[in-house]
Amino acid sequence: MAGTGDNRLANRILIGLAAGAATGALTLLVGLVFPALLEGARQVATYVLDPLGQVFLRLLFFVIIPLIFASLALGIVQLGELRKLGPLAARTFALFFLNMAIAVALGLVMMNVLAPGDRLDPVSQERLMAEYGAAAGAHVERQAQSPEMTPALVVDMFMPRNLFGAFVGNQRNVLGDVLPLILFAILVGAAGISLPPERRERFQQGLETIADLMTTIVHFALRLAPYAVPALIYSVVVKIGFDILVALGVFVLGCGVVMLLHLFGTMSIWLRIWTSWRPKEFFLAIRDVLVTAFSTSSSSATLPTALAAARERLNIAPTTAGFVLPLGTTMNMSGTALYEGCVVLFVAQVFGVDLTLGHQITLLLLSVLSAVAVAGIPGGSLPLIAGLLITFGIPPEGIGIVLGVDRLLDMTRTMVNVGSDVVTTAVVDAKMRAAER
Repeated sequence: MAGTGDNRLANRILIGLAAGAATGALTLLVGLVFPALLEGARQVATYVLDPLGQVFLRLLFFVIIPLIFASLALGIVQLGELRKLGPLAARTFALFFLNMAIAVALGLVMMNVLAPGDRLDPVSQERLMAEYGAAAGAHVERQAQSPEMTPALVVDMFMPRNLFGAFVGNQRNVLGDVLPLILFAILVGAAGISLPPERRERFQQGLETIADLMTTIVHFALRLAPYAVPALIYSVVVKIGFDILVALGVFVLGCGVVMLLHLFGTMSIWLRIWTSWRPKEFFLAIRDVLVTAFSTSSSSATLPTALAAARERLNIAPTTAGFVLPLGTTMNMSGTALYEGCVVLFVAQVFGVDLTLGHQITLLLLSVLSAVAVAGIPGGSLPLIAGLLITFGIPPEGIGIVLGVDRLLDMTRTMVNVGSDVVTTAVVDAKMRAAER
């Protein structure tokens, strides 16, 4: 979201969120005196505002399957030549995965401790279930009858007998919609690497075309967002009450704190263990990089500043900085992965869907994969988060609850993404220098 137009759109969405929430709260207050007015507002929300919000959400849902497939397969194909880089590539990818996994784990721990979605009273949760929760209700009902997690069940989750039947028109299967698609995309990308160079290039271009087309559809949806977001949040507030606003506030605060904890906590530990840098000196040296990332909300726009800081102030080898930082800009998205995991767990709590430890471990892995897939696609995280919600039997419409506050966390998670990239680059550089001695 580096462009001026994108910033204007984000600001309009944020203003729409505030207007929708404030108007909904005012309606609730007036409804205390005039109950008939509140009932009328709920009817307007059901028959006018909800359809508008659904048009926006369904545009996002349209692109879930092709976007996940094209993004993941493309990412694998693009990595084909990296095997030649040996130790540098191995260290880089291992640290990328570790960084994102730790970030998501911290986010999930925070969500389980604060449980912002559980702040809704049972009556509010019942209203939400009645409004959106057919899939969530089916999930809750199935959990009491669900079989134990066995190796055979895991195989069936990832490799069903009917691949396309698993994710086309089947939202009742708790863990069977997106998992087979992700595995299939990885296999197709791995197979694409073995193609002759000319055919692999054509295959890659085809995947890029699909990803670009899906991105354009996402942009179509985002043009409706300044109108759909206030409609959705107003509808939720007048139907559910003030509880949802409190839950959102706790969610935003918790996400912001845990993102900063990962950047200045986890990354400081990495610096102390694997480099000679003192964390305070390191972060002071890259403060312009962090400010640029925070203000632009764009990892790509911050890349030139990060490269300059790595070479000039951190004394990182140009070959290492030139490889790790551009790759990290598109793959090492710890802030994004953390956010995706938190959103899924928050919406699950709001709808009263209990995600077990096994589900949350699966969510951790899928959040990492989704963050890698969405990295270079503006606005692409929305349909992928919706896909994760479907995977766990949570109504994907629930993404509308958090959409308006996305802008509040976008700047922070971009700063976490970029800061983690620079720290990872410093760690890789230290490891490479040590190996050369």
